Amino acid sequence: MRKKIIILSMLLLPTWVSAQEINQANTAWVLTSTALVLFMTLPGLSLFYAGLVRSKNVLSVMMQCFAITCLVSIFWLAGVYSLIFTDGGAWQPFLGGAAKAFLPGLGLQNLTGDIPEIVYFMFQLTFAIITPALIVGGFAERMKFSAVLWFSAAWLLIVYTPVCHWIWGNGWLAALGVKDFAGGIVIHVNAGVAALVSALVLGARRGFPTTAMAPHNMTMVVTGAGMLWFGWFGFNGGSALKADASAGMAIAVTHLAAAAGSLTWMAIEWRRYGKPSVLGIVTGMVAGLGTITPASGFVGPIGGLIIGMLAGAVCYFATQYVKRVLKIDDSLDVFPVHGVGGALGSLLTAVFAADSLGGLGLNGVSMSTQLGVQALAVLVTAAWSGLFSYLILKLIDKTIGLRVTADQEVEGLDIVLHEETGYHSL
Repeated sequence: MRKKIIILSMLLLPTWVSAQEINQANTAWVLTSTALVLFMTLPGLSLFYAGLVRSKNVLSVMMQCFAITCLVSIFWLAGVYSLIFTDGGAWQPFLGGAAKAFLPGLGLQNLTGDIPEIVYFMFQLTFAIITPALIVGGFAERMKFSAVLWFSAAWLLIVYTPVCHWIWGNGWLAALGVKDFAGGIVIHVNAGVAALVSALVLGARRGFPTTAMAPHNMTMVVTGAGMLWFGWFGFNGGSALKADASAGMAIAVTHLAAAAGSLTWMAIEWRRYGKPSVLGIVTGMVAGLGTITPASGFVGPIGGLIIGMLAGAVCYFATQYVKRVLKIDDSLDVFPVHGVGGALGSLLTAVFAADSLGGLGLNGVSMSTQLGVQALAVLVTAAWSGLFSYLILKLIDKTIGLRVTADQEVEGLDIVLHEETGYHSL
């Protein structure tokens, strides 16, 4: 009997060891965060953007976000994940390898850290989805749907993939010690600059800036904004890849920055125009969230509060400058909110991560040195995104064309491109 028990124990041992290697709490948290981050794009960003455009274009924006989600998912499996997160050999500082394209041989036993690799694969996919979806705000209401698909696919491969590898795939910027906890550079600077270039290449919408182009449904905007705030806890907290105090701190500073950004933007508008706007308070929230993103795993509550306040003020004035001084029709303010906010937060990470200012420390690196590394990463990412976004857009324009005709733009993209309308009169 005793011999049978020993043999049975030995047979069960491999399964028991495998289970011990996987941290189930961390796995559960990253799985939850994956769902939260996807929720940010569908339905959060879709509703937020759709409410901001005119009623004749509401479906086109939602369609673009939905289609980008599907497109990026297939490209992610086909090789983008591999090019970011595998060893590229001699090319490792700049790009990963293709060994994990289509995930050959990936089983339940493969781990990334102490979570299943397939969970990590899905978590990172949700970041790759929302980044090109953010860019939609730069060309909303005037770009062909076919051009959106071609641009999103090419941009994912040529711009997002190398930048993400440089920072999160142990590339050359990671080797320099850049701090980007959840994507202030990889996502927000990257997408913000691409949106600005898109707005410049396509040109302004017909009537901009003399014709009022107010959001058609503020209820939809606020609903989408609330979903973004909720999902951002997975965005930043999930980037810890652990169910521990670091995730808790990331969530706390994220929440504080969102609240501070909202109130700061609202207060500035209130003082300037006599009334606080709903659009202003939710845009300030997004500014606070985007700005705290790179710093969220490195700063404390006071850092989160100050970064949020600065985000509300700086992004507000950046929005006014881009729209009213430069007269650039970045339709949904992607660059001044995400691009400027991401850059600001990346630089402030070097300041508020210092333990003397309540942060979690700079690991022996001086504040000035870290600030230099952060600035370099922001500038290189902005230059790479700007140059290749421009080249991709110009190539598409020369082939299938970027923009709908003037008559189609007046009629609205919903009916022209999709033969549907968001609203039906009774």
